[in-house]
Amino acid sequence: MPNSKLRIGTRGSKLALAQAHDVRRKLCQAHGWDEDDVAINVFTTTGDAVQDRPLTEIGGKGLFTKELEEALYRHDVDIAVHSMKDVATTLPPNLAILCVLKREDPHDVLVGSYASINDLPSGAVFGTSSIRRAAQLRHLRPDINIVEFRGNVQTRLQKLEDGVAQATFLARAGLNRLGLNIGHNVPMAEMLPALAQGAVGIEAHEDDEGVRELLAPLNDVPSHMEILCERAFLRVLDGSCRTPVAGIARVIGGKVHLRAEVLRPNGSERLGINGMTDVGEAEALGKRLGEQVLERIGPEFMVG
Repeated sequence: MPNSKLRIGTRGSKLALAQAHDVRRKLCQAHGWDEDDVAINVFTTTGDAVQDRPLTEIGGKGLFTKELEEALYRHDVDIAVHSMKDVATTLPPNLAILCVLKREDPHDVLVGSYASINDLPSGAVFGTSSIRRAAQLRHLRPDINIVEFRGNVQTRLQKLEDGVAQATFLARAGLNRLGLNIGHNVPMAEMLPALAQGAVGIEAHEDDEGVRELLAPLNDVPSHMEILCERAFLRVLDGSCRTPVAGIARVIGGKVHLRAEVLRPNGSERLGINGMTDVGEAEALGKRLGEQVLERIGPEFMVG
């Protein structure tokens, strides 16, 4: 692709644009390009456009990727940059995640006037649109009142400022990418993050060897294996915005370790599982642990 620009597709939020510009910068460094050689094309996704209803009512995770994937199919862009936690576990035909950047801090962050979940006063109003975070908070603090809290990072911070809620959770990775050093990390012993949280992935046509070769220097293999493991676990559980599932995989010394949990939406019960295998079997580990969880819970677990 020496005589043409590589075209990046992205959402238009500040966080999405920061991620797209980071990908462009890394591509230029890897290949000796000028920034003008890589175009950034912005798309409004359904998830961005519809802000007055919960995600579960308007279709779940694909809402943040569908328009970008359609642009890939039309060949309007060559690659699409995603926050991996927003990507459906089953991709459209002939598309694939060809690259995962080095993963950022995957912790959830408590933002507001309190340093920990235990510090929240009884009856506090807590804002979140994530059923995973809501279920985890209900499990830990059933005395907290949870309100719907849609919007990008800046919108949610403004809602806090306006007093819509006393506290909320945000992802440390997103805050770091925006240069915002706020809030307190929630220990993973209390709350596991969303699967694939903190990871930026690049989607393209699976058979586009030219693009695959261009992306190869950007791919962080340990991060990619962690995400393969986590998404395999989520796929078995039919993970969507309707399923409270959390977990984290870590590649350490040639092994991949997965800790994960599934919760009843009302937070009344939490089932945890963990396992370890050789890093080359990362995806198989996620699938195996997901199947073990399914054997231990019934379909009513997901709606209770």
